[in-house]
Amino acid sequence: QVQLVESGGGLVQAGGSLRLSCAASGIIFSIDDMGWYRQTPGKERELVATITSGGMTDYADFVKGRFTISRDNAKKTVYLQLNSLKPEDTAVYTCSAYIVSYTRRSFDYWGQGTQVTVSS
Repeated sequence: QVQLVESGGGLVQAGGSLRLSCAASGIIFSIDDMGWYRQTPGKERELVATITSGGMTDYADFVKGRFTISRDNAKKTVYLQLNSLKPEDTAVYTCSAYIVSYTRRSFDYWGQGTQVTVSS
């Protein structure tokens, strides 16, 4: 069974930093694109950042250079470094990964999310 599990969320003061991790487990042939999303109550889930299997990245405009997405293919893990956090960054952050099984079936998997709370 393939799973994505996020970790690293928590409570931080404005201006602080957190590093989120999302580890894939299970029998996996390969992992293609991975990404981070976030959602707050009453708002639509929004894309934060994506990274391809080759390490090419893309970011939402609101990141403004504060966040960095990276991945460790050997560990099957994607990271999101959150710097200069603002209260409006408060959200549940979830990761997504396009995972290919050994049968060559591919699916878009989602983690359950990790809470990031930024106090002012």
